[in-house]
Amino acid sequence: MAPRHAVVLLPGIVLPAEPAYAALLTVLGERVEAVAKELEIYGPDQPPPGYGLDVEVQGVLREADAHGFGRFHLVGYSAGGAASLAFMSVHADRLLSLTLLEPAWAGTERTPQEEAVMQGLHALERLPPDQRMAGFQRLQLAVGVEPPQPPDGPPPAWMAKRPAGIAVILDAFDQAELVADVLRAVAPPVYFALGGRSNPDFFGRMAERLAALFPDFTVEVFPERHHFDPPHRVEPERLADSLLGLWHRAESSARRLTS
Repeated sequence: MAPRHAVVLLPGIVLPAEPAYAALLTVLGERVEAVAKELEIYGPDQPPPGYGLDVEVQGVLREADAHGFGRFHLVGYSAGGAASLAFMSVHADRLLSLTLLEPAWAGTERTPQEEAVMQGLHALERLPPDQRMAGFQRLQLAVGVEPPQPPDGPPPAWMAKRPAGIAVILDAFDQAELVADVLRAVAPPVYFALGGRSNPDFFGRMAERLAALFPDFTVEVFPERHHFDPPHRVEPERLADSLLGLWHRAESSARRLTS
């Protein structure tokens, strides 16, 4: 039996890791040794003082070391994608590949269109908490795409941490940087999953910037998906096929380089 792929998966800014990746991990099955890791910001009851993306970077490193992952594949969605990019900027030597599922941040050298979305997200902090989530969702969708309806019943307990966490993470995005020259030299293969119904002026522009940065960069468009019904939850079979191809290719390349 072939060795299993060592994978760390980071969720988005709202849904916890286990439900976020349950469908994808079911499809991948025994082919992976996977860790679906919660974001560090949601560990305590309140965001940690002085929080920055470096806190998430250290959390990934700690989790990988705890599972004995020397080099591994990193998968990040939304805020988890931002943390994954930040991790690669300082620990690219630990990564075999990087998968970005519409990351919420890709450095501060944003296009004017991306910057307008980020400023809109910051402006939501002035709204009452019960109005923020709808605005948060709408800004990340293409024009005319309706946000998903909240589930029936009372919100889960973990939802209480999200408004404060979102505000702190947005501030952290404005403080973090990607060092382009370093990434061009050391980046592993990068895969970007893009929803066809997500805001093209945010995620589409971001994908274009990253494509110009990374020497080995693949974009796959999922035409019917958007940021809040992402492929790892709704089209896990298709995404799993793409990831397995990426991981096999990255591992073959790594073996050639070390033989």
